[in-house]
Amino acid sequence: MRVPSGPARRAVLAGTSALVLALTAAPTAHAELPTHHGSLVLVGGGLKEGNTQVYGEIIRRAGGAKARIGVLTAASVPESQDPDAADPERCSNSACNGDYYASLFKKHGAADAQWIPVDLDHIANADSDAVVSQVNSMTGFFFGGGDQQRYLTTLLHGDAHTDSKVLAAIRRKLAQGAVVSGSSAGAQIASGPDMVSGGDSYQALRDGSAPGYFDDPTRLGYFPDGGFGFLRSGLIDTHTGAYGREGRALRLAADTGHDRVYALDENTALVVDRPGTRREALTVLGPGGVGILDLRHARSRTTQAGWRLGNARYTYLTDGDRYDARHWLPLPARGKHLLTPRTHRPVPANTDVFYSVSNPAGVPYSFRTTARALAETGAQHTATASTHESGPRFTVTFAKTPGFSAWSSEGTTAQTLVGLQIAIAPQ
Repeated sequence: MRVPSGPARRAVLAGTSALVLALTAAPTAHAELPTHHGSLVLVGGGLKEGNTQVYGEIIRRAGGAKARIGVLTAASVPESQDPDAADPERCSNSACNGDYYASLFKKHGAADAQWIPVDLDHIANADSDAVVSQVNSMTGFFFGGGDQQRYLTTLLHGDAHTDSKVLAAIRRKLAQGAVVSGSSAGAQIASGPDMVSGGDSYQALRDGSAPGYFDDPTRLGYFPDGGFGFLRSGLIDTHTGAYGREGRALRLAADTGHDRVYALDENTALVVDRPGTRREALTVLGPGGVGILDLRHARSRTTQAGWRLGNARYTYLTDGDRYDARHWLPLPARGKHLLTPRTHRPVPANTDVFYSVSNPAGVPYSFRTTARALAETGAQHTATASTHESGPRFTVTFAKTPGFSAWSSEGTTAQTLVGLQIAIAPQ
């Protein structure tokens, strides 16, 4: 069945999915939301040099051929900590990474792109009037990857968590209509309260979360005060499918009382128009997708056997799909049609649902792979997958309950998923 446009399209969506009707319920209120009339382009990391779709969107929103992009790379190590700083072929520090992205934006058509010289070697620049003037001359901004804690240190005065002059200027530019973009840590830093600071899925399910930043990269930590707070309608996680982070995202949301997570895949952008307003609207752009984890009706508890979660929902949006954050309403892109399963193949076994680093035979996007396989078969209404680790071993149950739908523009291949039920239990 093909979906028409306009009001008829909305009627089809509502009539074919009970979940879509449920998603029109008002979301949990957020106090003192900032009002931004600009836009965000948040990439889940791994942004490829040749991704003209995403680079082009950032430049278009910054003014097209007149775009002037300010590049911030304070999440990278500074030159003083890079042993290869003098080698342009091997360096990986804030200055050379800034030059790298600036050249890419020019290559993709921006009129100008400049490194904003704020990093751990130049923290004072974050309150420099000269650097603020540089920021004010820009029409868009890009935050590079690395470690989001360094953005807190350089642009939010560390534990004081107050805006530096440079961040205040960027915030004003966003409110006036500028685009703010970022990849990996540069997307993560857009988060509001309880921004993730690190952790792996299995350890997160086993041990839970704690506020802070930990030397152990597997331990699930978070910053209670969050990041810049540009996007507050849900938590943000990045590199999601590539690193198997769905488990840690669900655990952090449950532990901190959040009811939604935007789980961003690599080389793919979540574009947010009017962030923080009642008309906030999101669009997915790129070859991967964005998972939306819905915990409004989820229940979690810890028993003697371990932590468990029930009645969460997983929606996976792909290129061109839109999402109305206020009404929790996913809108598959024009040209996608409801998928009717035409195969009765069983869902393949999955014994490493979160792509464990301890499993050399593991494969990325494992969680999504099982979800899509279940959507494509008429032989099963549920499927299970487990963690590679045991002690306890966690089992994830995927279920096609009333309201679930899958969408495709390519025959029997599931691309977009809406409202797949998720449960996690220790074994």
